[in-house]
Amino acid sequence: MMIIGRLTRDPELRSIPSGKSVATLGVATNRMYTDAGGQKQKTVEYHNVVLWSKLGEIANQYLKRGAKVYIEGRIQTREWTGQDGSKKKTTEIVGENMIMLDSAPRDGSHGASVASSNFSAPASVGEAIPVIQQEVIEEEIKVEDIPF
Repeated sequence: MMIIGRLTRDPELRSIPSGKSVATLGVATNRMYTDAGGQKQKTVEYHNVVLWSKLGEIANQYLKRGAKVYIEGRIQTREWTGQDGSKKKTTEIVGENMIMLDSAPRDGSHGASVASSNFSAPASVGEAIPVIQQEVIEEEIKVEDIPF
């Protein structure tokens, strides 16, 4: 499963009894299409995403509500019995790779980054994340310079 979307809420990081970290987040994806009447339509799907260990910790540290992200993983459906005795069921994406797609903020922190559940972190988290920063060149653009 591969999705590109925006976070609907800040990641929530917690630890399970074994000490392993897990982050949960919501991601919204959009679909644009033209209906039979020729009208453009837009639908939104909401996805629950689970990120384990270092990948979850990175998401918690760098992502906030509204951030654009690419998630690659597998679909998993879980069932359990609630406290009231009713059967509960949820389907979620268990993320294995993540790419942060927002451009670099002006405060100098990290921009678009790649993180994988397979990487081993050195002493500093900043060193562990390959960072791709887009250089911003600010020039005045004149209408007569536009080629079309």
